[in-house]
Amino acid sequence: MAKQTTKSIETNKRIKAAKKVTLSSAETAGSKAAPTFETTEPSAPLPEVIVLGIDVHLRQHVVCRKIDGATVQPAQRMKPEQLVSWVVKQKSLAKRVVCCYEAGPFGYTLQRQLTAHGITCRVVRPQDWDRHGARVKTDGRDARELAEALARYEAGNRHALAIVRVPEVEQEQRRLITRQRESFTREVRRLGAMGRSHGMTQGYEVSGRWWRKRAWSVLSKGLPQHLRDLLEPLGQVLVKLEELIAQRSAQIEAQATAATARPKGLGALTERIIENEVLDWTRFNNRRQVSSYTGLCPSEHSSGGSRRQGSINKHGNPRLRHALVECVWRFIRLQPGWKRLLRVVERLKRDDGSRLANKKKIAVALARELAVDLWRLNTGRSTLEALGLTAAQAAA
Repeated sequence: MAKQTTKSIETNKRIKAAKKVTLSSAETAGSKAAPTFETTEPSAPLPEVIVLGIDVHLRQHVVCRKIDGATVQPAQRMKPEQLVSWVVKQKSLAKRVVCCYEAGPFGYTLQRQLTAHGITCRVVRPQDWDRHGARVKTDGRDARELAEALARYEAGNRHALAIVRVPEVEQEQRRLITRQRESFTREVRRLGAMGRSHGMTQGYEVSGRWWRKRAWSVLSKGLPQHLRDLLEPLGQVLVKLEELIAQRSAQIEAQATAATARPKGLGALTERIIENEVLDWTRFNNRRQVSSYTGLCPSEHSSGGSRRQGSINKHGNPRLRHALVECVWRFIRLQPGWKRLLRVVERLKRDDGSRLANKKKIAVALARELAVDLWRLNTGRSTLEALGLTAAQAAA
C-alpha cells in the first residue's frame, strides 16, 4: 500500500508539472503518423533586474549580487579576467543587469568592457561607506553597500549615488596629455625646492631657477664639490622636464580654437585645459549644474530659521577650479568691460563703498561666473559682445 501511494504521488507530481501538451501530426503518403505528446517543465518568470556592486582591485575583484528586492547575496571573489565572463552570464538570469564600481586608479577599462557586452555599468564617486562610525572596512562590505546604493538609484533615488561621466576614448587621451603636463610642472617645483633646500642646509643661497644654463654656470663656481654633486643630477632632470613641458604645451595649444572665437585673457593652453576637464559643455542643463561641477559654490550650514554660508565647498573638479581662478586674474586686467566683473565688484563693496572686499574673494566669485559664461559661449546661448568680452584677436 505504501508503494502504491508513493507511485501515485510521483505520478500526480509529473502530471501537475506538465505545463503544456502539444499534439503534432505528420501526414505521410496514404497514412497518418502516430500523435506525439511533448511535455515541458514549468519555468519561473525571470527577475526584473540583477544589481551588482563591484569592489575593484588589481589582482582580485569582489562582487555582491542583489536580485530584484531580495537581500544582497554574500560577496564573491574572482580574478579580473573571470569577472567579465561571470557578469555576462547574469544576462540569462534576468531581464536586465546593472552594475557599478567606484572611480579610482583603474580608470574606465572595466566599464568599457562590460558596456561592449550590453551590460549597464556605472562608475560612481568614491565615498565612505561607514556611515555609523563602526570603523569596519572590508572589500565585501564595500561591494554590498555599492549594490544596495545602486538598487536605490535604479529605483528612482538619484541621491543614492553620484555618477561619474565616462569620457570617450579620444577625450580621455587628450585629457591625459594636459594632466601629464600638470604633473611635470609639479615635479619641477618639487625638485627645484629640493635643490634650494640642499643649498640652505650647507649655508649657501640657491634661489630661483638655479638649474638653467646661465644660472648654473654662475652658481656652481661658488659651491663646494659635494654640493655640486648633489645639485647637478637634479639640474639635469629639471632641464629634461622643462623640455617635456614645452613639448606638451605646444601639442596642447595646437588644438585650441581660433583666437577670434575666445575671449582675451583666455590663452590657448588654459582654454584646452578647461575644455579637456569639462569634456562636453552640453552635459549641463543650467548654470547651477555648471557652478556645482567647479566646486566654487559656497558651503552652507542652515537649520531652523538661520542660514549660514561659508567658504567654497571645493566639491568638484580641482583642475578646472585652478584653471578658472588663474584665468580670472587675467580677465580682471584685460577685460574691464566684462559684465560679471562689474556686478561682482559692485556687490562686494564695503558698506561705505570706499574700498572692496578681499581680492581673492572677488577672484573666486568671478571664477564661478566665468565657468557659467564659458558654458553659455560653448553652447551658443550667448556671444562675446553680449557678455561684455573682447576677443583675443580681432576678426580680419
